[in-house]
Amino acid sequence: MDKETFWQQCLEKIKNKISDQAFETWFKGVSIVSIGDEEVNLQVPNQFHYEWLESKYRHLIDEIIVEVGDNPRLVNYSVMISDKNIEDIPKLSDENVMAPVQYKRNKQLNERYNFNVFVEGKGNQFAKAAALSVADNPGQTPFNPLLIYSPPGLGKTHLLQAIGNQICISKPNYKLIYITGERFMFDFITSIQKNKTSEFSKRYRDVDILLLDDAQFFKDKEQTQEQFFHLFNYLYQNGKQIILTSDNHPNQMSGFKERLISRFQSGLVVDIQPPDLETRIAILMNKAEHDQLEIPYEVMEFVASNIQGDIRTLEGALVNLLALSSLKKEDINLSLAKLVLAKHVGKQKMDQINVQQVIKNVAAVMQ
Repeated sequence: MDKETFWQQCLEKIKNKISDQAFETWFKGVSIVSIGDEEVNLQVPNQFHYEWLESKYRHLIDEIIVEVGDNPRLVNYSVMISDKNIEDIPKLSDENVMAPVQYKRNKQLNERYNFNVFVEGKGNQFAKAAALSVADNPGQTPFNPLLIYSPPGLGKTHLLQAIGNQICISKPNYKLIYITGERFMFDFITSIQKNKTSEFSKRYRDVDILLLDDAQFFKDKEQTQEQFFHLFNYLYQNGKQIILTSDNHPNQMSGFKERLISRFQSGLVVDIQPPDLETRIAILMNKAEHDQLEIPYEVMEFVASNIQGDIRTLEGALVNLLALSSLKKEDINLSLAKLVLAKHVGKQKMDQINVQQVIKNVAAVMQ
């Protein structure tokens, strides 16, 4: 049996024993390098990936390898640096270096918010797929308007701005506006004060893409809702793409006129659910890699296990952990993580966590 067939059979058996999300997160990017009578060499994307597999799936991998290969083998890991051989990397000269594509970036978009760094999980897969579809073909899909809703801090703004950033790159001639509901209202009030309502209407109507963040801010603001209603109709009738975010589903948005709620629901409405444990771990891993931080996997597991709310709080805990590590001039460890979590979740919750950790450790020893 060749190595690829061997590993493919292993993956099929592993997939049947764990959740789809766990398989996609931790095994999809693992490849086999070589196999011998006594060992298997696997390649993983990064150090964190290796530590997680070794900690959480070591026994499962060993068990499956015996099932497929009829005898136990030592599993070795290597971290992927590049998937090309040096001979495959072309040498560049002045003649074959392509000029970079030029595009005008909207100054209100944060370039850090893009699809490449958006960690996909079970709770946001549909929302991300819809966002990608709209970004690829704005105004050409049935998803118009696209409304993404969720509690604060789960990635609505990230997806909204990722759409804008991708369109700025792939379709630089498109006119795009990203604005918050609060800013839209402020601009409208200012236009009334200065007798420039016609200029206000022209500015917002002269676009191909409208990205409106936090539509719930229009609650009980009748004149702002009226203005946005007419803007919405104009853009929609002219085939322009509208993408909105809100904290709630349109059906739960009180203080809104029914006809505006009807417009919000006339396209695709998708939600983002809070991330599960493994997605939270992946988010922390992604941020650690992006910021070039070395954080032990047990620390990330501890933080992700005990902060189950929004992603901002999760990433904020990581930032605080880094700051505390720097101030104390200590390596990041579980003790520092517990100090940081005490501030985020409170002393009572931390006492519960410590008791649960003791139970977990005792159970591990008794096995």
